[in-house]
Amino acid sequence: MSYRRKLCMRDMVNVMKPKDEILANLKRNFILDILKKGKRVDGRKFYEYRSIEVQQGVIKKAEGSALVKIGETEVLAGVKLSIGSPYPDTPNEGALIINTELIPLASVAFEPGPPDENSIELSRVVDRALREGEVLDLEGLCITEGEKVWLVYVDIYTLNYDGNLIDACCLAAVSALMDARFPKLEDDKIIYEEKTSKRLPIKNYPLEVTYAKIGEHIVLDPCYEEEEIMDARITFGIKQDDTICAIQKGGRGSFKPDEILNLYEDAVEKAKFLRSFLNI
Repeated sequence: MSYRRKLCMRDMVNVMKPKDEILANLKRNFILDILKKGKRVDGRKFYEYRSIEVQQGVIKKAEGSALVKIGETEVLAGVKLSIGSPYPDTPNEGALIINTELIPLASVAFEPGPPDENSIELSRVVDRALREGEVLDLEGLCITEGEKVWLVYVDIYTLNYDGNLIDACCLAAVSALMDARFPKLEDDKIIYEEKTSKRLPIKNYPLEVTYAKIGEHIVLDPCYEEEEIMDARITFGIKQDDTICAIQKGGRGSFKPDEILNLYEDAVEKAKFLRSFLNI
């Protein structure tokens, strides 16, 4: 095959490539060039969070609520309490149920309909950190052993998506749980219109810290543009005593053992930084 024909065939392959793939490659190369210079697309340092805002009590009819913003990413968490039967193997414990919703209005990447794999993964990753991190003393939710317990539902809604939903959702969930108060209970009937001064039995304050790997570079709190072209993602669930309660790896890429150890040490400090927004 002649050199000229090889060039023609190469050009044909490039023309046949989907437009989205070409744009994705251009964006990846652009971001990689910036990272090689020690910078990020939004001007942050590699291990720096975007601006963070936490506001509690934003939903008056919920038992507890919180609005969290990390950069342009915005999520809303609400807590609702009900009474139910305990699980057979834990007759003296209540239950914590986490649910996340990726609202289509928050991003063109989200579609209406039943939860997709991204929504399910988000719920499970946040749920694992809170559950294994023992955010609540579940025995403190028991009303009558073997018969009645409090069920704590945390619903998290994405209002605007610009990357790193995991950290934002976990922070919002913990903040909403801190804000929650029990409704009045009279003759085994819940009076939701009347809140008591009794708070949920919070036992720990686990939070999640997420890093993305792009090429050979690792960044904290990836924005949407970085998430689009990242090779891998790793999230650490960190308890208040600095131990890991959960860890989740995503993407097709990988992390070296020494990278994971170094990131864990940084995640401990970043979790403390996030807790400062909870005033604890």
